[in-house]
Amino acid sequence: MQTPWDHRYAQRTQRMASSAIRELLKYTEKPDIISFAGGLPAPDVFPVEEFRIACDKVLREQGAQALQYSTTEGFRPLREMIVRHTLRYGIEITPENVMITASSQQALDLLGKVLINPGDNILVESPTYLGALQAWNLYGAEYISVPMDENGMDTDALEDALRAGPKFIYVLPNFQNPSGVTLSLERRFKLIEQADRYGVPIIEDDPYGQLRYEGEHLPSVVVLDSQSRDDCQHVYRGNVIYLSTFSKILAPGLRLGWVIAPPEVIRKLVVAKQAADLHTSTFTQMIAYEVSHGGFIDRHVPVIREVYGHRRNVMLAAMDRYFPPEVDWTHPQGGLFLWGILPDYMDAAEVLEAAVDEEKVAFVPGEAFHPAGDGKNTMRINFSNASPEKIEEGIYRLGRLIGKMVKESHTVKGNGSKAKAGSQVNQI
Repeated sequence: MQTPWDHRYAQRTQRMASSAIRELLKYTEKPDIISFAGGLPAPDVFPVEEFRIACDKVLREQGAQALQYSTTEGFRPLREMIVRHTLRYGIEITPENVMITASSQQALDLLGKVLINPGDNILVESPTYLGALQAWNLYGAEYISVPMDENGMDTDALEDALRAGPKFIYVLPNFQNPSGVTLSLERRFKLIEQADRYGVPIIEDDPYGQLRYEGEHLPSVVVLDSQSRDDCQHVYRGNVIYLSTFSKILAPGLRLGWVIAPPEVIRKLVVAKQAADLHTSTFTQMIAYEVSHGGFIDRHVPVIREVYGHRRNVMLAAMDRYFPPEVDWTHPQGGLFLWGILPDYMDAAEVLEAAVDEEKVAFVPGEAFHPAGDGKNTMRINFSNASPEKIEEGIYRLGRLIGKMVKESHTVKGNGSKAKAGSQVNQI
């Protein structure tokens, strides 16, 4: 329906679309829905008491500063803490390499603002994080997609994509959102080598890196890139811009993230952020610092790992029991999500509609995570937020529905024309 405002919107708004995930979060407000849709951390692991104590201390001892305007770059003690944490992994940076953002989602938006011209090609995994696509669509980005398998981005397909001249590569190497897949160590090295050879920078988005439940820790791309240099010390060189967040290791309501980048990039981002919000909340930054410093995060992250690791195991075991053999799924070593692959004749959006109506279960159809609009038979399923009991029940209901739909499809199509499910060990 036309409104008087339609002709007044900027042309860039034609590429704006509401997040499929945000729309689905309305289901989490219905008490009868078991939701695997959002990327919501579990509220029972939020350190509420530590935040209460921190709020009281900050307001009592530094109240005037906490409630005042601050610098755009961010609260310096918090940036210095990030510098110390980064040094643990062998990378030498200074606070001038760090900017605090209102979540890593804002960092994605600011990077789009300072790096992307209309029509620029951005090289991404397929599937990739929907929030990045939303942020960069607004700036007129186009996408070059590289497929994934159980070892992450297929770096054998990377060279052809790089020949198209992308502005940068965007990658989530650890427990990727949405697939849950981790980029293998061999492919991390190959990614760095090829990006270097073609002179293309990398944006590494790492919100889940500390949430590993099995297997050995893999160094981040930014770490490997620094270690690949000839310097005796691993000084940060800046071909990789690194993003992370406090949302998964403290609480998402803080809306706090950070960027590590060359000082000249930070200066550009600072100007862009000044136009957006002047600075991230002083009070929130000071509270996060008060809670975090002194080793609290090191003590708290193992608690999160234990809770989420158990829920992941419950979900994987339930899928083994209740999902029909025509369905495949990934086995994430960490993070918040796994990725379901339905038979390729099924549409996950239709499954979702039936799941909500008939079984009171929600998930996210995978098509929105594919820049080219494919992946109609895929689904993102979150295991961090629901209790183990709800995971068991919700997967039982979802498996029952999918099994019924598979049988109905066989009846209609006949066994001779039955399509085969995709395999998690091939392309995701």
